[in-house]
Amino acid sequence: MPMVDIDWLKDHVEVPEGLTYEQLAKDLVRVGLEEEEIHTSQVTGPIVVGYVVDATPEPQKNGKTINWCHVDVGDKYNDVDENGKKVPRGIICGAPNMAAGEKVVVTLPGAVLPGDFKIEPRKTYGHISDGMCASERELGLGDSHNGIILLREYGFSKAEYDELKPGDDVMELLHLNKPILEINITPDRGYAFSYRGVAREYHHSTGAVYTDPVSKLNEQVSQINDEGHKTSDIDVSIEDTNPIHGVPGCDRYYARAVHGFDSTCASPRWMQRRLTRAGMRSISLAVDITNYVMLDLGQPLHAYDLDKIEGPIVVRRAHDGEHLTTLDGKDHELHVEDLVI
Repeated sequence: MPMVDIDWLKDHVEVPEGLTYEQLAKDLVRVGLEEEEIHTSQVTGPIVVGYVVDATPEPQKNGKTINWCHVDVGDKYNDVDENGKKVPRGIICGAPNMAAGEKVVVTLPGAVLPGDFKIEPRKTYGHISDGMCASERELGLGDSHNGIILLREYGFSKAEYDELKPGDDVMELLHLNKPILEINITPDRGYAFSYRGVAREYHHSTGAVYTDPVSKLNEQVSQINDEGHKTSDIDVSIEDTNPIHGVPGCDRYYARAVHGFDSTCASPRWMQRRLTRAGMRSISLAVDITNYVMLDLGQPLHAYDLDKIEGPIVVRRAHDGEHLTTLDGKDHELHVEDLVI
């Protein structure tokens, strides 16, 4: 069932300052959108911004290289030396992207991560590691575990990044402490699987000012030609020879080519965070954008690699005995009433 994030909902409808998820659930149930559950965070602090003072590579006998790091986590959390002076914490980190000068996310002793993983000081590789520099997966923010979170790559403006100080609360910074509302949708209200639909229902319930995002998009649509169709370098053919009860399974199909698109670029961090909170994995820029639009506006989309399209995109009914292998590798025998693209 769909997740409702108040911060995302604000994109389309005005909500009162300090609105709680408990109150949001009460507002939505008045228009028939029932609360399934309010999910709370599986992460507890202290989790703070750390500044990597130094990172010394130390090759190990097993062929692995670890970094013995000193990380400034602010006066409140830094260690104290024998002279009573505040000093950076010593932390072992095996991530390949660890480097001096980075601002990172440090989980300190006492923190608990998803899976009831408790952070404690521990002796490893000949040092006492007094905390852990965290990856997205370890915090439940995504699937990436190729390296630790580098905050300079995490969607902050230069001014915002410069303002980050050792010891700043990451629970608040990355919304790790925020709950999220899951609602129950009946089959006749599929529009409420989108933030556009939920925002409209919240407007009906409370009278809050609602701005339909589609109206803004319609203002940006380019002019159509005399035939009523957009010109495109993509050919589409709809061949529904077996409509069910005389009703076509697809009466229109829109396609648009996007050129100059670098599919290797990472999705913006803010988009990845929203998708993760919605229960979806960040996969690639093209897939993330289509999933984001689906969640936001309720319009399912699919992205193709234009270089790999041979001939037109054809929308048709399946042939008798036809088989289809889906992306998960499973083989499906199709029925003549099934619609395929």
